[in-house]
Amino acid sequence: MPSLDWRAVACRASHRAVEPARRDFRPVGFIFGHRDIAVLLGCDFLLGLASSFVGPFLSLFGEHEVGMGSAAFGLFMTLTSLSGIAISTMLARWSDTRFSRKSVLLLGACAGILGYLGYAFVRSPIWLTVIGSLFLGVAGITFSQTFALARELLARAGLPSEDAPLYMNVFRLFFALAWTVGPALASMVMLRFSYVGTFLVAALCFAALASAVAFLVPSRAPTKEAGRELGLRATLRSLARPELLAHFLGFVLVYACGSLCSVCLPLLVVETLGGGAREVGIVYSVSPFFELPLMLLFGALATKGRSAILIRAGVLLATAYYAALALVRAPWQIYPLQAISAAITAITQGVAITFFQDFLPEQVGTATNLYANASSLGRIAGFLLFARLAAVLGYRGIFLMCAGLCAAALLLMRAFRPDKRPTRYSRTH
Repeated sequence: MPSLDWRAVACRASHRAVEPARRDFRPVGFIFGHRDIAVLLGCDFLLGLASSFVGPFLSLFGEHEVGMGSAAFGLFMTLTSLSGIAISTMLARWSDTRFSRKSVLLLGACAGILGYLGYAFVRSPIWLTVIGSLFLGVAGITFSQTFALARELLARAGLPSEDAPLYMNVFRLFFALAWTVGPALASMVMLRFSYVGTFLVAALCFAALASAVAFLVPSRAPTKEAGRELGLRATLRSLARPELLAHFLGFVLVYACGSLCSVCLPLLVVETLGGGAREVGIVYSVSPFFELPLMLLFGALATKGRSAILIRAGVLLATAYYAALALVRAPWQIYPLQAISAAITAITQGVAITFFQDFLPEQVGTATNLYANASSLGRIAGFLLFARLAAVLGYRGIFLMCAGLCAAALLLMRAFRPDKRPTRYSRTH
């Protein structure tokens, strides 16, 4: 009988005993135990706060304050979004191949300051389009770079790659946390200081973000090997994969519906249901309270390899949500529906980030920006549809159309569901 290597047996037993404990991290404790990650979490909150002051009231600003019609506002949002896609795609590739993510993030934050200062004081539609296309086009890179840098910092901190969805959802949770207070505060600021005060607060948030990035975020330039190996051709080859392309196109449809909702929901509350700025603020503040626990729940489920299933479930919920919005008859009836909206957000804006990152593990900046570009393309499609259909279908008809588009996205994702889990993120990136 061959001799038994007791040292090897003991080593394997020790490894099995330690492995569960190693993976049983507590997300918030793990994140706050690492200074650089905790700082980035604060940056994420500031970015969410800025967007929460602007997002709920942008359509009201365009139509009521600036005097744009539906067609003009749709064109305005289309041009600024197209510019954002072009600029962010270029900057995302540079962050993977040439410059540190800190440099790109700082550039985006400074551009956000200038952009929202312009929105605060300029009322010419032409100049607002120029400001939105240039400055806020650059500022758009901040979201994808924040989450790309978060993924890299988690990997360098020793987090197992299979646990990444849970921890990335914690980052998305803090973004959502800003939305629990932001819209309500924005409505109070707007009632007292009009849109000038609202955009000045957004600019102040970007100023705080720029300061935090400049003094607290670590800088790490891409390696020369990455610069040589990660090119546009490799990214296009990845997009040729049917399951990735199908989910990219599906998310374009989902985000087209989201942009239509962001434009139509405040107008539905004010113009159709007889509400005001207070009710709009409440509508947008309810959802994030549900997002917080749901992001932890769905993030934990995603660590078990269920990301694709969760994404399809989120799109199914979106179909039901938009159908329900078409039937509401008073602002208060929207409030409970925002719990469904929270589940949709927790999946399509949380789990989906790591889902895309895992498809391009060596180009995490490009992968995150690919997800962001699906959002931007969807917004463009949504704004174009709004400009053409608002007068024809009405707000309720638009929500019914959104339900149909989400159903189409679900069928597309179901037809090209991944045969296997995406490639895991490389810890050595």
